[in-house]
Amino acid sequence: MDARHSGATIPGHRVVGVTAQALPSQDTLFFSTEEARRLAGRPGQLTAIGVFPQVDLTVRDAQVYTGAARGAVEFLDAENARIRLISLGGALGGTALIVAMLVVVGTFALSIQQRQREIALLRAVAATPRQVRRLISGEALAIGVAAGPLGAGAGILLGIWLHREFVGLGAVPANLPLVVGPFPPIAAFLCTVLAGLAAARLAARRVVSIRPVEALGEAGLPARRLPWSRIAAGLLVTAGAVVLTVVLASLTTEAASSPVTMLTALTWTIAVALLGPVLAVPFRVPGVTGHLARRNLRAGRKRMASVVTPLTLLIAVTCTSLFVQTTMEAATQRELDAGVRADHVIRGGTAADARRVPGVEAATAVLRTSVRVGLDKYTAQAVTPDGLGATMDLGVVAGSLARFGDRSAAVSSTAADRLDVAVGDRLSLLLGDGTPAQVEVAAVYARGLGFGDLTLPYALVSGHVDDPRGTVLVAGGDRTALERALPGATVLDHVVAIAPAASNAPATSNAPATAIAPATAIAPATSNAAVNYVAMGLIIAFCAIAVVNTLAMSTSARSRELALLRLVGTTRRQVLRMLRTETATALALSTALGTGIALVTLAAFSTGMTGSALPYVPPLTYLAVITAAAVLALTATAIPARFILRTPPAEALGTRE
Repeated sequence: MDARHSGATIPGHRVVGVTAQALPSQDTLFFSTEEARRLAGRPGQLTAIGVFPQVDLTVRDAQVYTGAARGAVEFLDAENARIRLISLGGALGGTALIVAMLVVVGTFALSIQQRQREIALLRAVAATPRQVRRLISGEALAIGVAAGPLGAGAGILLGIWLHREFVGLGAVPANLPLVVGPFPPIAAFLCTVLAGLAAARLAARRVVSIRPVEALGEAGLPARRLPWSRIAAGLLVTAGAVVLTVVLASLTTEAASSPVTMLTALTWTIAVALLGPVLAVPFRVPGVTGHLARRNLRAGRKRMASVVTPLTLLIAVTCTSLFVQTTMEAATQRELDAGVRADHVIRGGTAADARRVPGVEAATAVLRTSVRVGLDKYTAQAVTPDGLGATMDLGVVAGSLARFGDRSAAVSSTAADRLDVAVGDRLSLLLGDGTPAQVEVAAVYARGLGFGDLTLPYALVSGHVDDPRGTVLVAGGDRTALERALPGATVLDHVVAIAPAASNAPATSNAPATAIAPATAIAPATSNAAVNYVAMGLIIAFCAIAVVNTLAMSTSARSRELALLRLVGTTRRQVLRMLRTETATALALSTALGTGIALVTLAAFSTGMTGSALPYVPPLTYLAVITAAAVLALTATAIPARFILRTPPAEALGTRE
């Protein structure tokens, strides 16, 4: 012990020294054995962690942990975080791989489209389809081998950054370190190479398979219609997207719906990519530059489709990622607005003290926690039953809260379906600190998003969480009288929002309890939402890179075309305006397609999760997404175009196509 702080005091205790024997990410206080037993409040129960040369495994009801397994007992939140990271990593990796394949296929398709004359000439001078395929595959392999190590190194750095961000968000404990091994980079490298090879062979399939004369003809005058195989594939993927949409509408848990939501949006985007040339119909734009832009887009529908696909992907993925969270928050807020009847909310006081204030009709203590039924975790709120109907309306659809007592529970309709319970059934569960309890279902209610999966008696739960004080909802009474009767408490009027059913930490954790938020405070985003924003931000960034890459390639490949326009009298300003009009046309079409994909996906998600097919899309946020996409697209077009137009037209015509 270090006596530097001897003589200091903490509430109810005297500090006699400071020790260096701290545990990572844990604030540790040491008490005498007798005082520790008194503070624990659970006589006859203990948690022991030790190392013994010999262990008698015949002791009944004893669980022995050795080696690395001891960490799961010492750091309870680390195991849950590890499982969450594996799940999140799998979902994020799978989504990123699908997006990468979609983007890389589009990039190779645009590249091969620009080299169609070269490939056709190779076929005309007796190059076999196999030789051309090997040529293209070799190029893809060389690019993949060069890019793989760079991407793996960047991935490791990104993983270090993500771990730091997740720790800061509270989603990962600081004592769960990042392990960097050789297998993830090797797997990423192999996936990169294989994805590049598959994308190149897929993009080159048609130009390699047709006869040399037909290839030369298509290089000079592109085909007007899509191959039947591509149309069939597009219709098949569309059917798959419809099936996923129906499945998503039936999912009622966030753990199940989250990965399916993004997969649904990506599947719809793949269908758009396959049927893009059919959907890429340019609309009429007035003026000379508008006429030129429309003619160019009609003549180069494949090129326009190559531009529309990444823009559609960017808008669809961004809108889906953002508005899934806003839809859930809005649905939660609606239930809270409809269900909270209290006139005041108090923090730092007790329900018993509030009831003694003249004019108070009812006071309900509320705290948030989580429980486990079997292996599944459910959000819960603990409430005092007296006067519950005056402060809170759960939207009871079966049973009655009049039967709600010390050993009963109310269950949300969604949780009741998952648990297969009804009014009168017995339900066995584990409280926050692992204590088993058995309750009888007294009622089933509809407002589970706002008030949690289960509503339990306050007396049953309060002894099994870190901070049992919670928040008090008060019906009636005067604010001034409440403040005078409850010195030190915070009293607020007009309850606007309650925090979503966040998990109160178990009694064995050092995290503080969470309860109803102050009135007039909008419910903050949970750590899970923040983690989802960070993770999906990476996918959005990748889509943005794809947009820039595709537009820059498409513009740079048109140097001879732009030079010809300059030679026949078109001014530099008119050319730039024409390119901006083309990009704006592609952007308008992409906005319509991407918004449609996002709305269909969000409607299915909202149907399953909230019971309403109307998602919540904040107008300003949506406008910001479209504006960001427009700025990105126009910038990616304008910069390479300005470089191209610096070259004199005659010199540009002499360059290699």
